Amino acid sequence: MNTRLPLIAGLLLFVVVVASMSLFTVDQRQFALVFQLGEIKRVVTEPGIKLKWPMIQNVRYFDRRTLTLDTPEPELFQTSEKKNVLVDLFVKWRIADAELYYKSFNADEAKAANRLEQTVTSGLREEFGKRTVHEVVSGERAQIMEDMRRKAEDDAKKYGMEIIDVRVKRVDLPAEVSDSVYRRMEAERKRVANELRSTGGAEAEKIKADAERQREVIVAEAYRDAQRIKGEGDAKASAIYAEAFGKNPEFYRFYRSLDAYRQSFRNKSDVLVVDPSSDFFRYLKGSGRDSK
Repeated sequence: MNTRLPLIAGLLLFVVVVASMSLFTVDQRQFALVFQLGEIKRVVTEPGIKLKWPMIQNVRYFDRRTLTLDTPEPELFQTSEKKNVLVDLFVKWRIADAELYYKSFNADEAKAANRLEQTVTSGLREEFGKRTVHEVVSGERAQIMEDMRRKAEDDAKKYGMEIIDVRVKRVDLPAEVSDSVYRRMEAERKRVANELRSTGGAEAEKIKADAERQREVIVAEAYRDAQRIKGEGDAKASAIYAEAFGKNPEFYRFYRSLDAYRQSFRNKSDVLVVDPSSDFFRYLKGSGRDSK
């Protein structure tokens, strides 16, 4: 019995070793390719514990999660206006067909990313070349991204990859172009400001002239009405005076003389040199009838 224990232990160890070499685990975040003597035998896409032939088969794993390609430096593109712009972008992608991906790039992710970057930049260069700076910056930016995603996806399918999204993070002008654009924008704003000031000045002068004209008209009409009213008043006063004179000429002369006295001796400082026998003082000497 004791002689059989080493044999049994050896057999058990052999079974454990063979089992460990025959079993492999596939995570839900992975694809697995089973190779037999360097040739792909099957693709495992479902997670769990799987079997393979020991010694003659081996397994390689590939990430099935979404990956990000982010360009380290902005790329230089040219618009339809022959203006250079700097574009910073990123691409979201993943492996859709592990077998085709392996055959295309031999599982080298750097090669896959390089191919993807070439595809995206080439497509963007074509799209930017059809549009102006304004269109690529704001006008048709979303449309460019959608067209680029479709084109890149068609090319990526040939290599077992799937493009999820293509996004432009920012579009800038080169420093020398930016300075020129800013100077041109500043000059344009100054021109518009001067034009608005000139227009405003002209409108102000027009309004001022119209106000002056209206003022002159109002003053002239007021003066005309005042003169008319004054004339009417003078006419009525003259009529009243004439009527009063007609009724009692002597009283009228007396009233007018009093008014003349009042006007002549309004202030204490007033001095009037007149002959005492003058008719001006006739009503001061006595009644007008006596002096007559």
